[in-house]
Amino acid sequence: MCTRYISPDARAIESYWHIGARTPNWTHQLFPRSHGPFLRRADSTDPAAELVVGQWGLIPHFAKSAKLPYATVNARSEELSQKASYKGPWARGQRCIIPAESFDEPNWESGKNVWWRFSRADGRPWGVAGLWNTWTDHSTGEIIESYTMLTLNADKHPLMSRMHKPDPKLGPDQQDKRSLVLLEELDFERWLYSTVAEAQKLVQLTPVEVFEAGPA
Repeated sequence: MCTRYISPDARAIESYWHIGARTPNWTHQLFPRSHGPFLRRADSTDPAAELVVGQWGLIPHFAKSAKLPYATVNARSEELSQKASYKGPWARGQRCIIPAESFDEPNWESGKNVWWRFSRADGRPWGVAGLWNTWTDHSTGEIIESYTMLTLNADKHPLMSRMHKPDPKLGPDQQDKRSLVLLEELDFERWLYSTVAEAQKLVQLTPVEVFEAGPA
């Protein structure tokens, strides 16, 4: 799972996506529970998009606290319609795009963790597929926006299958290596505004030639 990435700054997002944030301040390098920017459909009746800053780690509606005892920075795309934390946002079309200059993954081929950094070979930012949710703290009335990044099995991907620490209890064909779901620019609008069935078709692995990757 991805647990750290670098976000573009406000100027870079405005230049590429032509959209500004309601709250234009966020941390450049993000870790779980950091606050970062994401794009979502502004209103179900209006096709305009908005840039929102929220907590990385989706807070489900039933949470008692914003600090969850389990990780929700990544969501397995194969389980979106079943997992309690994600099935509501997924069914309601609460999809988002998370801008990223790059993201990091652990490589254990040497027997120890070596962080690798993944950027686009064309120099453009990534548009990571995600889900968002709005949660209200009933004790304080505070409203918190939050988001999660979608992942997909990458056992057969020539690059992403090399990431993450192997589980010695499982065979080579049972490791369930994961990759972020990375959207192409021509699919941004479809991801935000299409039906659930159409969005599901965009959940796929990115060709290896799109990546520029190596030790961070």
